[in-house]
Amino acid sequence: MTRGWWIAAIAAALVPFTARAEADKKTEKVWKSKCASCHGADGKAQTEQGQKLGVRDYTSPEWQKAHTDEAIRKGISDGVQGMEGYKDKLSAEQIDQLVQFVRTLK
Repeated sequence: MTRGWWIAAIAAALVPFTARAEADKKTEKVWKSKCASCHGADGKAQTEQGQKLGVRDYTSPEWQKAHTDEAIRKGISDGVQGMEGYKDKLSAEQIDQLVQFVRTLK
């Protein structure tokens, strides 16, 4: 086996990680622009608006366990308790990525 083969194999293995990192950065940017003013950058809802609206702490194991991905997706799409829905402002893919982002907050 040549050295070039190993370099190609390593590069090919890293491509999905690079693509995922880029998607994660885009999702984090969407979170910061659309969600963080109430939910906080860290998902703890310790913002003035979050406390005013009684937004729950997404980092709580109880909250994470009590909410399915579908319920989170529906909340983002249709809105809940004073939160506007984003189905007309975000793509289905962006909403799915936000669901996964919320799961990383635990």
